[in-house]
Amino acid sequence: MSARRSAAAQPQENQPGNPGQASSRARRRAQRDAGAPNERVPKERTPRPVHGRQSSAFAGGRLWWHFLLDGAVMALLLGIAVLGFGPTFGHDPAYLVAGFGAIVLGLGVAAMGAHWRLGLISMVGVGFLGYMIFGSALAAPQEALLGFLPSGDSLRGLLLGIMLSWKQLLTLAPPVGTSVDVMVVPYLSAFVAAIVAGTLAWRMRNAYWALVPVVALFITAILFGTAEVFLPVLRGSLLTVGAIVWLAYRHELLRREMAGSISANQQVQDTAGARASLLRRIGLGAGVILVASAVTMAAAPALTQSSDREVLRDTVIPPPDLHALPSPLTKFRDYVKNEKDTVLFTVEGLPKNGRVRIAAMDNYDGVVFNVDPNSSASFSPIGDPKALNQGSNGEGSAVGLVIDGYSGVWIPNVAVAGSLSYQSAQGATPTLYLNKESGTALNLQGVAKGDAYSMDVAFPQVDGNKLAGSDYGRVNLPKLENVPQVVGTKANEFVGEADTPLKKVQALEGAFQREGKFSNGLEGQTQSNSGHSAARITKMLSGKEMVGDDEQYATAMVLMARHLGIPARVVMGFYLDEKDANNGASTIKVKGADVHAWVEVNFAGLGWVPFNPTPDKDHVPNPPEPQNASKPKPQVLQPPPPPQEPADLPPDSAPDALDTDGKKDSQAGIWGPS
Repeated sequence: MSARRSAAAQPQENQPGNPGQASSRARRRAQRDAGAPNERVPKERTPRPVHGRQSSAFAGGRLWWHFLLDGAVMALLLGIAVLGFGPTFGHDPAYLVAGFGAIVLGLGVAAMGAHWRLGLISMVGVGFLGYMIFGSALAAPQEALLGFLPSGDSLRGLLLGIMLSWKQLLTLAPPVGTSVDVMVVPYLSAFVAAIVAGTLAWRMRNAYWALVPVVALFITAILFGTAEVFLPVLRGSLLTVGAIVWLAYRHELLRREMAGSISANQQVQDTAGARASLLRRIGLGAGVILVASAVTMAAAPALTQSSDREVLRDTVIPPPDLHALPSPLTKFRDYVKNEKDTVLFTVEGLPKNGRVRIAAMDNYDGVVFNVDPNSSASFSPIGDPKALNQGSNGEGSAVGLVIDGYSGVWIPNVAVAGSLSYQSAQGATPTLYLNKESGTALNLQGVAKGDAYSMDVAFPQVDGNKLAGSDYGRVNLPKLENVPQVVGTKANEFVGEADTPLKKVQALEGAFQREGKFSNGLEGQTQSNSGHSAARITKMLSGKEMVGDDEQYATAMVLMARHLGIPARVVMGFYLDEKDANNGASTIKVKGADVHAWVEVNFAGLGWVPFNPTPDKDHVPNPPEPQNASKPKPQVLQPPPPPQEPADLPPDSAPDALDTDGKKDSQAGIWGPS
């Protein structure tokens, strides 16, 4: 009966409101808290996720300075990539402000997204607002109010630059300037790369993906850069070493997190083993870093010293077709003969013995020397006329030039021009093209009378000691064609035993100056044909005397120098003679008679150095030697020939001949007297 009461009482414990049920639960809870081994603890149900704001990505188990270190590493690696834009902007600090400012701004946007767990659309919206608000100060200070406040021009430039700045950057000759039209490229590319890199570094456990935008920015700087490489070994080494160290650091953090999550009990402390493992990992990491650094430093020069480095600006827009333009050197004799007294242009601020250049020519086809568009740097539209060249030697000075009787597409300029402010007489400023390597500028619309422009010029000073010990520079020059055979023979003869680069060039120059004779072929001078074709050069070098002017001597010396492997080119321009009273005056009028041609040779570390092979004008050809011509004698009336005596003939023994008279008499006798 007691058993039935137990059986009957048992189900009542599970009924709602039964006090036995509460006591049973309390007993099980006490046993679970006490850790009773034999009591089975029921599994608690996993609570359903509450749909609300998720916790911050920075709220994990990592310390706050770990995330700050991630941001610093991303900023360093992205900054190394931004430095690749340096040659494009002429290393103007403005591009650094735009690039590094965009990196800080982008990492800030990424931190906001990681903290509030923003989605893709929200991130795009926040990023666009940051791009527009801070873009005026970072990428458009010239267009912004007071240099940092947004204005209509700055905001319009930022919007249009998202689509148009990439092409604008590629179609301008470096340095491209600091306008918003081109500054958007480093600003926007660094901004987007920083947002993506920061987001991947702070939201993903695998840190390898964070390096993808870093590499993308590095490649972008190369593609939108120039053939010039900026600190390739240093930048490549820093990027490689920094990435490896940071990835090793993140891998160690991930390993510790996984180890801590797997072990629920207290870990057994093995101090010696942990220390050995740490030292082993440190040594392995140091070895990897050293190997990576050595490989980078060894491979970087081989990968970056290629003479045919391809960038986008070389293929987006082709350079102007120079084959349709006549060689400037073909008009040399015309200046001397027909425009010798014509004022071509007026120059202000040209120092004594200063030279005004027309063009540098390095391509020869057997007929003319011409400007080769692909020799060292192709012709491209001038991006920033106020910063044509950077890093020039010498002290800068202002030089102004006003066009008068000069005409043509080649712009008279002075090397090395650091700026060019061009004002066309026709009103609108035309598009100007520049070959920065040769210092040759083009105006395809033609230079017209009244055009005026100013230049900030640095005149290079050549150190004689450095020149004597320098080797030839490494430049890209086109292959010469149809060079006369006599050029090589004479070149070897002129150079002789010269054993240094400078002595070889001076031997060529001195031989022409000593043995050459000067003649422009004008009235009263020895005949000297114009032109510098292969036939003309052959005639000059093969004749009894070398006779010519600057056109022929400069051409002959460059052909000989190139035959000997010397990087040389012909330059045509204008300058006054040293004895001219106006040489060094503040304002000079350049006439056609002041035209000259000379030779430039490239030396390593010094650039193009001028040489003058043309002999002095008083070295005139020797007069022709007189020849002993026979003088005709005067005509003399000759006496008539003396009379000739009759010849003695032998007697005729024929019978008829002997008796001729007798027959006549007999016949007359027959007929009787008459």
